[in-house]
Amino acid sequence: MTCGFLVLDKPAGLSSHGCVSRVRRAYGLKRVGHGGTLDPAVTGVLPIALGPATRLLPYLSGEKAYRGRIQLGLSTDSDDLEGTPLQQRPWPDLASADLERALERFRGPIAQRPPAVSAVHVNGQRAYKLARQGEQLNLPPRPVTIHRLELLAWDPALGQLELLVRCSAGTYIRSLARDLGELLGCGGCLASLRRTEALGFDLHQSVPLEALDQTTPPALVSPLQALAHLPQHQLGHGDLPGWRCGRSQPGGQGLALDTAVVVVGPDGNLAGMARLQSEGQLQPRLVLDAAG
Repeated sequence: MTCGFLVLDKPAGLSSHGCVSRVRRAYGLKRVGHGGTLDPAVTGVLPIALGPATRLLPYLSGEKAYRGRIQLGLSTDSDDLEGTPLQQRPWPDLASADLERALERFRGPIAQRPPAVSAVHVNGQRAYKLARQGEQLNLPPRPVTIHRLELLAWDPALGQLELLVRCSAGTYIRSLARDLGELLGCGGCLASLRRTEALGFDLHQSVPLEALDQTTPPALVSPLQALAHLPQHQLGHGDLPGWRCGRSQPGGQGLALDTAVVVVGPDGNLAGMARLQSEGQLQPRLVLDAAG
């Protein structure tokens, strides 16, 4: 049974859904899903789950990392260069130290307003669909955390700066570009973006899209490797029938309540996922080979 993760280095110009379609054809599977949508213009790490691994996506790490370029002096309706220009202004005479002081405002927990052209739900519809229908959207800010924000380069002649960003799930680098430009009084938008890490995977594990055209498709990352950041509990041979029937199992000593636990069968293969619901008791949440 095919079950695992493919880490794709997504090229520009292809949607995340388009990547999933290519993976389905390459592996001959219908049950394929991606974690963490990338805009068509964005490149980099796109984790794709195959087979039963699609049910493991919620248990992967939510943090992401990016390298991006921001263009100062230009505001667009999508907060990136793909959108329609709204306003163009000269950027101020800035030194790297000035940018460092401005970036400090965005480090740590912040409230961030998503772009109007985004996948955020508004009254049951995606914001980007409403925006393309001409609706003026003012989405409410949401709490996000920027764990690391590093200035890599600044070109005062072009008004472009390059950043390294490590952030929580739900953070928009386009919003960061827009808000930095507003803080500097000149406007700003995202010029280019490459995701270097997502869901615990990085570029070193990724394969190019062209690898899917080979006679034998790329090997997958095993579920146990992808879930290595979580505690494990191994079932004994006598525990397996009860686990397959969805019965709670003794285990999880020393863990906090509601901790996600990887459950491994007697053969060393993934049996499913559980959560510690009471002291010393693991409640099944996902059973891969359920009885019946």
